[in-house]
Amino acid sequence: MATAATVSQYIASVPPKARKALKQIRSAIKKAAPDIQERISYRIPTFDLDGKYLLYMAAFKDHVSIYPATASMMAKYGAQLKPHRSGAGTLRFGLQEPLPLGLITKLAKLRVQERRMAKSSQRSRAREGRRTNNRPKVPHNKAQQTPQTR
Repeated sequence: MATAATVSQYIASVPPKARKALKQIRSAIKKAAPDIQERISYRIPTFDLDGKYLLYMAAFKDHVSIYPATASMMAKYGAQLKPHRSGAGTLRFGLQEPLPLGLITKLAKLRVQERRMAKSSQRSRAREGRRTNNRPKVPHNKAQQTPQTR
């Protein structure tokens, strides 16, 4: 398969069964995150939210995959994901069976929550960093201490 420049080109370049599955996955992800951006990264379709990757998908001969399968996905939907788990962070869906589109939408929504929580905690840490950076620097070992800081 030649390297695609867009997600649409990637989808168009795969066999019909995989193409149908990827279109369904793409729709499920967009349903969960309408403001998502698409690009090709690592030669596969990537969905970005707020400038960071959210999910990847890829087509293979007999299956399609979604990455990453995060710890929170496994904690919340582990029993439903177990038959699709392949490797540490991969969910694999065979082309011979219907995709669990409701589950895929839920997974995408969970990833949106993870990304938004990570972004808000980064902002909190940055605010804390700005507050603590205004304090005078205090040496941590006695060799660096001056008579005024002892």
